[in-house]
Amino acid sequence: MSDLQKKNAGEAAAAYVEAGMVVGLGTGSTAAWFVKALAARNLPDLRCVPTSERTADLARELGLTLSTLEDTPRIDLTVDGADEIGPGLALIKGGGAALLREKLVWEASARCICIADAAKVVPALGTFPLPIEVVAFGHKTTANRIADVLADHDIAAPARVREAERGLIRTDGGNLIYDAACKLIADPARLAADLKSLTGVVEHGLFLDLTDLAIIGTDEGVETINP
Repeated sequence: MSDLQKKNAGEAAAAYVEAGMVVGLGTGSTAAWFVKALAARNLPDLRCVPTSERTADLARELGLTLSTLEDTPRIDLTVDGADEIGPGLALIKGGGAALLREKLVWEASARCICIADAAKVVPALGTFPLPIEVVAFGHKTTANRIADVLADHDIAAPARVREAERGLIRTDGGNLIYDAACKLIADPARLAADLKSLTGVVEHGLFLDLTDLAIIGTDEGVETINP
């Protein structure tokens, strides 16, 4: 059922795109439905800024015209998924290890729409582990600093580096991802600021005050949430 919900959300978001726009393309399974629906509309003069190499490959395969932040520093609309959607449309993102590029594109956008299946809407952030992107050099010492910040927020479990069978997960920028099992983030804004202040931390997956609209897929269609 979640695939149907993701498809419904992605297709509904594609209707917000107009000819001639510069569009930010998110990363992940829900964002992929949006990219497919956008390509099917065949709108003229679109330029698309992907948030990952994976998304770029899909968009290129579907015939969308790609651009970069360097060439199109102002984006009209970005559509992307989320791992959790909390009160006030505060988000946790980064499950797909693209959080830095995603946040760069989001912050360059005049408007951002989050798309997700219904299970992503939560009463408080923290059940999904918070991704934290760090520089590979000295990452274990950075992890110690992260642990100190988490402890100050009453989060006992240390962040763990993300791994796969082939080894440590690398982002498109060559960085590593640590995931913090927070369980509950009581003060997302303070945690975001404290993490961003750490040497070695490139970015975190808390997307706060960036979302203009959430489109939530259901089995019957979609529901919308405003901040």
